[in-house]
Amino acid sequence: MADTFNKQTESIHRQKFTPGWVLAVIFAIFWLFVAGLPLYYMLLSSFKTQGEFIQEGLFSLPKHFGFANYATVLSGNIWNYFKNSVLVLVISLSLLLFISACAAYPLSRMRFRLNRPIYGAIVAAMSIPIHITLIPVFQMSIQTGIYDSIWALIGPNIAFNLPISVFILTSFMQGIPTEIEEAAELDGCGKGRIFFSHMLPLSVPGISTIGIYNSVIIWNEFSFAMVLTQTQKARTLPLAVWEYQGQYTINIPLIMTLLIIASLPVILLYCFGQDKLVKGMMAGAVKG
Repeated sequence: MADTFNKQTESIHRQKFTPGWVLAVIFAIFWLFVAGLPLYYMLLSSFKTQGEFIQEGLFSLPKHFGFANYATVLSGNIWNYFKNSVLVLVISLSLLLFISACAAYPLSRMRFRLNRPIYGAIVAAMSIPIHITLIPVFQMSIQTGIYDSIWALIGPNIAFNLPISVFILTSFMQGIPTEIEEAAELDGCGKGRIFFSHMLPLSVPGISTIGIYNSVIIWNEFSFAMVLTQTQKARTLPLAVWEYQGQYTINIPLIMTLLIIASLPVILLYCFGQDKLVKGMMAGAVKG
């Protein structure tokens, strides 16, 4: 019995240290270094004074680990930027998820003549660079009277994130067994009731996946926020960096502090939603 256990242990030990496993660990450590180095640099810089940042090395430790920079940033106008970012995120994401689910359901479960052309057009829309639309969207926002307001940001956030959301959610809904829908139809449920009572609850992992994915994109969006807003009342958190730069100078430690604070909601969202993101991606990858 003991010999069998020892052989199984040695077999598992040998399997763990295969060349593929070693390469995977090396790549993971390398990627951790690449992804963590900017965050480490931001964190160190947020504790430095402007003089220390200029005179000392980039990765030198600060002389004093104080929170003066954090107090300065939190006592400024960051809360107005934060409020605008939250409003834009909540409204944009709610509408985006609802529209994506409403579009994905007929594309994945219904057969009609224009099903494939519409789905192909949505997939093709993912290849359009969004920044080539900056000028048309800018002109449209002025003509509709929503320029320099959070409403000018909601439309682009929905429109440019809709194709990939529909693509992911359509693939996910195609993997839901058709027997569930057929059983609901035998019970007398119409398409609308089937969608809200059965398909939406079963699609929660997929909706969570695109929700987390799009939340990061919308929260960090910079280009359209810079073009479509002008005053502080409508600008979002990524544009708060303008508070700490002048015509001839820029306060890097305060900007790094601001970036750390702005990154915390996204990091916390990923930490709490990591399992749902992975489950949604794995569930959408398995069909039948």
